[in-house]
Amino acid sequence: MKKSLLVFAATVAFAISSFGAVTIRYYNKDSKSHTFKVKIDGSYKEVTFESSRTASVTIQGGARECIIYTDCGEVTVKADANIEIKNGCIK
Repeated sequence: MKKSLLVFAATVAFAISSFGAVTIRYYNKDSKSHTFKVKIDGSYKEVTFESSRTASVTIQGGARECIIYTDCGEVTVKADANIEIKNGCIK
């Protein structure tokens, strides 16, 4: 019984923690990669968007949205968003 309860608790904890991330699908039109500062759930991280490609990036944290800081300003992005990067700016 204790083992079942422990397995259930671990499963629930994992499921809850998996909801605390922001996955972004991006298309970088630029021929160079961009590394932007990102704020998620009060913590700052750096995320690199690789050059000339469409891909996804996951930003770990305890929230479902984040703020990406670029030279063109800050952009609030929600989980599962699609963004485009052109001339170092997010559209």
